[in-house]
Amino acid sequence: MPPASPASTPLLEARALDTYYGQRQALYGISLSIAKGETIGLMGRNGMGKTTLVRTFVGLVRPRAGQVLLDGEDITKAPTHFIARRGVAYVPEGRGIFATLSVAENLGIAGTAAAPGPWTLPRVLELFPRLAQRLQHRGDQLSGGEQQMLAIGRALMTNPRLLLLDEATEGLAPLLREEIWRTIRLIRTTGMTTLIIDKTVAAVTAIADRIIILVKGEIVFQGRPDQLKAQPDLMHRHLGV
Repeated sequence: MPPASPASTPLLEARALDTYYGQRQALYGISLSIAKGETIGLMGRNGMGKTTLVRTFVGLVRPRAGQVLLDGEDITKAPTHFIARRGVAYVPEGRGIFATLSVAENLGIAGTAAAPGPWTLPRVLELFPRLAQRLQHRGDQLSGGEQQMLAIGRALMTNPRLLLLDEATEGLAPLLREEIWRTIRLIRTTGMTTLIIDKTVAAVTAIADRIIILVKGEIVFQGRPDQLKAQPDLMHRHLGV
């Protein structure tokens, strides 16, 4: 069989991933692909394996079986910094900013590893005016919403090919949640490939090209938002809607 052409090669592909924490299996034979420019909503109740899956993608957790491919390249055993330099940016749940560094220093560190691209410091500060007003504030002096903006801005500064957002709106006030969703919608218009983990069903289905639902480490649904909305029993059972 001839090799796949570049146009048909997914940006990210998981093949039959089994991932464990110690003796406890967290993912069971996960297979999926994300096309270039696609926005994926990864959904499910707490503890279903969503964060484990994205941590497996970026090398923070090693699968016991299966493969992860980035643009056709096997990165299953690659170190996290190698994967990051290949264009995968991860905004973890809890934000993961450098608390004792200033906003400017947090963004500057990301800029030193940046690939060529449109996301520069001026553009990130234009996207998040709050950060422009707080450049000299330390990370631990920011509000939760500002910390989330900093985490997203830092990821964008690397000019990633794939952006992974894990619960970017969790615990934020409604106005700040809407500001983060506005940002995600803007990022989507740039054509950046994005995977979003979030529990806000209406917001995710409004922005995603496809929805993937995990239940106890297995995929129970993959499809377009309209296909999901056509199955209210499934939404109620697995998403509480």
